[in-house]
Amino acid sequence: MNIKFADVSYNVEHALDLIKRSDARLIVLPELFNTGYMFDSPEEILAFAEDKNGFTIQSFLRIAKEKNCYITGGFAEKERDKIYNSSFLVGPEGLSGIYRKVHLFRDEKKIFSPGNLPLRLYNIDGFNAGLMICFDWLFPEIARSYALMGADIICHSANLVLPYCPDALITRALENRVFFILSNRIGKESMGDRILRFIGKSEIVAPDGDVLLRAGTDTEGIFEAEIEPSMARDKNITPLNNIFEDRRCDIYSEKILKK
Repeated sequence: MNIKFADVSYNVEHALDLIKRSDARLIVLPELFNTGYMFDSPEEILAFAEDKNGFTIQSFLRIAKEKNCYITGGFAEKERDKIYNSSFLVGPEGLSGIYRKVHLFRDEKKIFSPGNLPLRLYNIDGFNAGLMICFDWLFPEIARSYALMGADIICHSANLVLPYCPDALITRALENRVFFILSNRIGKESMGDRILRFIGKSEIVAPDGDVLLRAGTDTEGIFEAEIEPSMARDKNITPLNNIFEDRRCDIYSEKILKK
């Protein structure tokens, strides 16, 4: 999506229009797709922050029920005196859950509180999906934790500006044998003399590292691929190598990992 800064009504309606063109069972939207990204302070974004009963989630609850699909996307979540960079998952049955971004990028640390909810998986047609947001990709612990919990799919809402993330997700998919669905935005935002250009390149990556599709750097639209999530249940790289059974937890230093 190309997102209009601070125009929630337009962005939500625009996303809904795109979704109406699709028959996909699972749809992933970018990070903060309803507000835009470059807010200067918690006070500035507070006017656009919502809870689960807000305009954004309620709008997508209706279309998820109407189209019998699952939709996840990013929004600024308000809870008491805190604001989180969050994503929701809605489906035909209602709101499945909310994820709060764990690893905040750069100036996000001045605006959002770090995520404080435990990781969890959501059932979609008998398969397990986890949520993550943008800079979480840099920390392999998130994807590995989901994989160990039994994830088949990781839905990754993003506002990526660093150029190497789409390629890095090939490794994340391969090392965990899961599907990655990356939804990124396009266009740019500016604040003062600072400009951010978003790289696009939304993609779907298979457990074997195959890039099933990758969008362009400035292309807006719905991009679809048919996947077989059960592929993610096979954790064998060779007949003699299993990515979980071959781990050497007796060698890895727990002290170092906890530093």
